[in-house]
Amino acid sequence: MNLKPLSAALVGAGIAVVGTAGAIDLPKWLKGDTQVAAAPQQLAAPEKVVPPAPLAAVPGQTPNYRAIVKQSAPAVVGINVEGMHKVSAEEQGGLPEGMDADPFFKFFRGMPGMQGRSRQSPSTPFKGMGSGFIISSDGLVLTNAHVVREAKDVTVKLSDRREFTAKVLGFDTATDIAVLRIDAKDLPVVRLGDPKSLEVGDPVLAIGAPYGLEQTATQGIVSAKGRSLPGDAVVPFIQTDAAVNPGNSGGPLFDGSGSVVGINAQIYSRSGGFQGLSFAIPIDVALKVKNQIVATGKATHGRLGVTVQDLNQSLADSFGMKRVEGALVSNVAPGSAAADAGLKSGDVITEVNGEPVVRSGSLSSLIGMSAPGERVKLKVWRDHGERTIEAKLGGAEDTEKKVADAGASGEGGQLGLTLRPLTRDEKREAKLDAGLVVEDVGGAAERAGIEAGDVLLAINGKTVQSIEQVKSVLAGKPKSVALLVQRDGEKIFVPVKVS
Repeated sequence: MNLKPLSAALVGAGIAVVGTAGAIDLPKWLKGDTQVAAAPQQLAAPEKVVPPAPLAAVPGQTPNYRAIVKQSAPAVVGINVEGMHKVSAEEQGGLPEGMDADPFFKFFRGMPGMQGRSRQSPSTPFKGMGSGFIISSDGLVLTNAHVVREAKDVTVKLSDRREFTAKVLGFDTATDIAVLRIDAKDLPVVRLGDPKSLEVGDPVLAIGAPYGLEQTATQGIVSAKGRSLPGDAVVPFIQTDAAVNPGNSGGPLFDGSGSVVGINAQIYSRSGGFQGLSFAIPIDVALKVKNQIVATGKATHGRLGVTVQDLNQSLADSFGMKRVEGALVSNVAPGSAAADAGLKSGDVITEVNGEPVVRSGSLSSLIGMSAPGERVKLKVWRDHGERTIEAKLGGAEDTEKKVADAGASGEGGQLGLTLRPLTRDEKREAKLDAGLVVEDVGGAAERAGIEAGDVLLAINGKTVQSIEQVKSVLAGKPKSVALLVQRDGEKIFVPVKVS
């Protein structure tokens, strides 16, 4: 089953969203023979560096890029990763003919290799690279989640060529933020800025390791703010035209004063390389996630439980609204925070806790960066008038992969399925309300003919919407189960012996 994460509207436009960290095999002439083995105990530690003072930045004048690089580049790091990549059902078919013309082949975001796949090879080793930057002198490093998500070994390389094995404290796929820790002291650090002070047209500077070329600086301007991208609704991206390429992922975006205002994360591209549009995660969003990860090892996000869309002039006129602003509620999930608060289809949410909601993406960001259990005040347009509704947010759905095993240590044997919930886009494309994607298969399920990419719809006649429902059935240690699966648009029952 071909599950594509981006909207059909953008597919028609021929535009792709890709992360900018990739497993790039550099040519020998570019690699050279100058690689230095890590031996931090033999090198003197750098002098302690406090966050640099802001440089003078005069509006309308070109910043002192030379000073920004000299001051901040020592705190920018390269990140090398190694691990095993779980091959999706789409990848197992190998590269389709004409793939080079497909702008939606997501090579750089969480897809470290490009060699052909087969169903007999559910995972493959990979090497990748990215960028990051030091935010505390005792070794705290920020980067993108897609840089380290599948990595078993992570190495951080400093500007002075010292190398450290890094520990991944945690990562958050919703915002694409990861926090690393290296065992070092008195490290140089960047100065953190305020992305809210940025205006369209302001100059910016990116530093990173595109294609492994360390300490590369590129400059541009802010071309838009608060940009909402398909599949990344939680983040109000900073859009720039600073050249960002594979390997830049996780590197800092500086403003004209030399302060970090964002983390370079994605590009729009038809070719896989830079084509004029880059997107950075605002640093205030990253710091909120970082604080949660350092404290608990994970990040959580609030969930309102609505499907929303942008207004247009015709819709605004029909609702009696003077401005074409707000998020139009098209559906309310049963049992959600929105349903409990009394939100209805046709409501237009115009504010969250006093913050204006101009587009539907603004709502997703404001809610997503709130905590589960937090109460929010929503200004809603309904029946040609405004009203205030208070909602207590639920938790965001966890779409990370989970494993459902039957009786791993008992008599029931193993079902042998690795499952995850369908995403919203996958449900829409497959025209399903519920189901679990088979990410990996082995044991009894594989012998019965279940394949990676199948969608599990029901077990023993009971519709499944969560891993827990599957585990509940298997907890009874049945000798066999009947799985209803969908494959290539067709539904079929598959009996599986588990004892």
